[in-house]
Amino acid sequence: MRILITGAAGMLGQDLQRTLGAAGHDAAPFSRAELDIRNVTALTKAMTDVDPEVVINCAAWTNVDGAETDEDAAMSVNGAGAGNVARAAAAHGAWTIHISSDYVFDGSKREPYLESDPVGPLSAYGRTKLAGEVEVARHAPGAHTIVRSSWLFGIAGPCFPATIMRLARERDELRVVDDQVGCPTFTGHLAGALTELATTRPLAILHLAGGGECSWYEFAREIVARAGLAIEVAPTTTEEFPRPAPRPAYSVLRSENRNVPRLPHWRDGLAEYLAAGVPAT
Repeated sequence: MRILITGAAGMLGQDLQRTLGAAGHDAAPFSRAELDIRNVTALTKAMTDVDPEVVINCAAWTNVDGAETDEDAAMSVNGAGAGNVARAAAAHGAWTIHISSDYVFDGSKREPYLESDPVGPLSAYGRTKLAGEVEVARHAPGAHTIVRSSWLFGIAGPCFPATIMRLARERDELRVVDDQVGCPTFTGHLAGALTELATTRPLAILHLAGGGECSWYEFAREIVARAGLAIEVAPTTTEEFPRPAPRPAYSVLRSENRNVPRLPHWRDGLAEYLAAGVPAT
């Protein structure tokens, strides 16, 4: 199967290339420099050149805090850009798989969010990701799968475990927020699930995230312990560690769809990540 990947130079995009290739698919990866999803003409040409059956859109504005001061720029990628991909794919007869985020929820629940739960983003980033979902559904109404995931980390780019390991070597103590809870998701596991969805192609919004749940503090403690780093990790609060963009206090994702792929526990993902010998960044 020919599968076009946008945002292919990113963490998830690189894992997708490996996973799709291992499964025998013909992946056509495009980095942001090679294919800007804001450019409708370029997207149309890419569809014609590749002739894909499935398009997986990994391209995104991922600077959560930066979106607070430049929401229009974030929207041009996460909202309008996502719609451009879906429209170009649909015009070519291809299925769109679009990657969305737990930040479409407000975090007020204290049990896992399901696909049927009402959305209510707190941040500009969350609003742009929700807009992308709407645009994809509008431009590819019968040919799309929207996948919400959360707290991505992987071997092919900057991520929370890499940052924690770097800071652990630079400081005497780490303070990490303990009042934001979610599902760390290893991109290697997510890429495998997306490869499966490229074949099954459900017309749905699906939640795909690592099993279990933890706070950022608990995640950091596990990283430090498994990496064998001798440093004190102390809990702090969001109020004590303010950021420009508000984060959901609780954004654990689970699926009510029985046929959705189930990802391994986040600790298993962390074990695979560390086993890869990724340098701290």
